[in-house]
Parts: sequence; structure tokens; C-alpha cells
Amino acid sequence: MKSFLSEISPILSFLDRIGLVYELSEINSQTFLPGLKLSKGTLIIDLNKLLYPGDILHEAGHLACMPPTIRQEMSDDLAASDLHQGGEMMAIAWSYAACIHLNIDPIVVFHNDGYSAGGKAIIESFKQEIPMGIPLLQWCGMTFDHIQAEKHQTQPFPHMQRWLCEYRPD
Repeated sequence: MKSFLSEISPILSFLDRIGLVYELSEINSQTFLPGLKLSKGTLIIDLNKLLYPGDILHEAGHLACMPPTIRQEMSDDLAASDLHQGGEMMAIAWSYAACIHLNIDPIVVFHNDGYSAGGKAIIESFKQEIPMGIPLLQWCGMTFDHIQAEKHQTQPFPHMQRWLCEYRPD
């Protein structure tokens, strides 16, 4: 097992607290991110193959940002659809908010080997309050932008109202 178990512990505790299902298990197939796989709504984590602990938060964000009926069916690589492209933007914003919530430096998620080497630009965008993914999270009732947060007398993103999407399409 790799030496970053201490970095992973707070992430796994967070996933437990919010009710996101994960399993520590060996993965014997090719995956999009080393050591991580989605299987019927469960995030499978192979600690021996995982390269970056922050990737756990990003993949967890994919699950967290989907409605329960979709979340429970998510497996393997996500299809190139409008739903999952929007989900990518949401997962990026969600994982940034999770870093802030957990007091983890966002570079842990947005590392140099991910996001086409654009991780630092993503972090800077959030620091400058550029709302990448935030309107979709707000639409799902998970967070508020500054205007809506003021109306609801609460904190804006990166504060989250809820960590799991509960939206149920009619």
C-alpha cells in the first residue's frame, strides 16, 4: 500500500459522513484514472494502483452530483453525453468545495498531471469567483452563488447546502 494513506483517511471519512458509497478493492481492469472505478454507484478504490489521492474526490464528485436514480447506475467510463459533460463541470466545482471544506490544498485534486495540466488555472478561476460548474450545482440545490446566498441568508459557494444531489427529474 502506498504511503499516502494519511492523506486519504480524511477523504474517506468525508465520503462516509455524506453517505457516498465506496469500496477499497483490487481493480483488475483498465480504468480512466489509475486505481479508481465506478461500479453501480460505488466508487471502487484500489490503494495499490491509485496515483493521486485527490482523484478520489474528483471521482466522488461525479457520483455526488448526479440524481440518485442515475448515481446508483453509474459504472466504468462515463458516456460522452450532455448529462456527463455537465457532470464534469459539477464534479470539478464539487471537488474544489470539498477541498475547502476539508482544509485540503486544492492542488491535491487539481494536480499537475490532471486536467490537461490546467489544474492551477482551475484553482485560480475559483479564487477569482469564476462560476465554473456552480450554476449547475445551484440548479440541483447543492449550493448558492453570491446573489442567491444573500437572498437565502447563507454562505455562497464553496459552502455547500448539501453534498449529494437529491434532484429527481419528473
